[in-house]
Amino acid sequence: MNIPVVDFSPYNLRENNVLDEHIVDLGRQLKSSFTEVGFVYLKNTGITQEEVSVSTLQFLTEPFLYTLNLGENRSLFKSNVILGQAGNALEQMLVDHAMDISKTFFLQPDEMKLPFSRKSVATNPNHGWVSSETERLNPSRPGDLKESFNMSSLRTDIVSIFNIYKKWPSPPAFRDIQTAFFLRCQELSLRVLRVMAHSLGLEPQVFLHAHRYIGSDENSTTLRTLYYPPVNSALVKEGQLRCGEHSDYGSITLIFQSHGGGLQVLSRSGNYISAPSIPGTVLINIADLMQRWTSDYFISAVHRVLLPPAGDSSTRQCLAFFVQPDNEALITCCDGSKKYPPVKSGAYLMERFNDSYGRQ
Repeated sequence: MNIPVVDFSPYNLRENNVLDEHIVDLGRQLKSSFTEVGFVYLKNTGITQEEVSVSTLQFLTEPFLYTLNLGENRSLFKSNVILGQAGNALEQMLVDHAMDISKTFFLQPDEMKLPFSRKSVATNPNHGWVSSETERLNPSRPGDLKESFNMSSLRTDIVSIFNIYKKWPSPPAFRDIQTAFFLRCQELSLRVLRVMAHSLGLEPQVFLHAHRYIGSDENSTTLRTLYYPPVNSALVKEGQLRCGEHSDYGSITLIFQSHGGGLQVLSRSGNYISAPSIPGTVLINIADLMQRWTSDYFISAVHRVLLPPAGDSSTRQCLAFFVQPDNEALITCCDGSKKYPPVKSGAYLMERFNDSYGRQ
């Protein structure tokens, strides 16, 4: 079994008006993918992997992105304005440059990264750097051989230029690129959620209403830039992986991969299948709360990242946008059944964090 590839061009981020027939067709394809595999590749979403010129990159990072008001009124960031000025080049910058600038941070000595550690920002304890082997997504295995930098809030005191050197690695473009990419992923995820609701015969607001506060303290949706360093086989602990077997916690996840392989998805038949990087696509998967929400109709599939073969010193990178319902959203079975008891999104997430990071 292979993970399906769906053409999302009728509802990509440059399409403001979508025909009902296109929503129906997209819904049919996503429904099939999410019920059979739990994963799908979307192509032509508006977030692409096309070539970007140095001059466009300089234009975006120097005079334009620094002037954005990303605090109290983040609506001033208008994606259609950006697309009108830079087109697909911006989207390439947001994917590839986010990985490039993140790698520069990850390659620094740990003591240079410690000031930006997760939980160092009192107002948002999930913001910041997570060192290698800190997280165990499969609690029965040793710590995962990966690092990450998390962003889950657009609060003024976190993204403000006045606080940038306290809460963000240098250069300032690191913050700008992460923030811009967060907003683009937010827009795409809401479109996907709308199509998913339609595929189940639900009103779009059933899902959208529970994701109104993405980017605020009332929602824990998180953009993670992940780095998998070279592996020294002689130092690997027994059973250790780059990322242990797990399912995601929230609604859906958007995944942008570098060319390094290793990601595998557990199929319904009990076999792992590869989920390689396909240029120009976004890999999207169902997460646990969405499976509960749909009474197991959509599948939150277990996945993992394997170690590279012995002697392979390659690195791997990933940008993952973990979409979470609002913290106070009460998740109940949308078919009216009692298959799962009601649970608040925020409480569920904290319980899962306790499993991954250890109870404190």
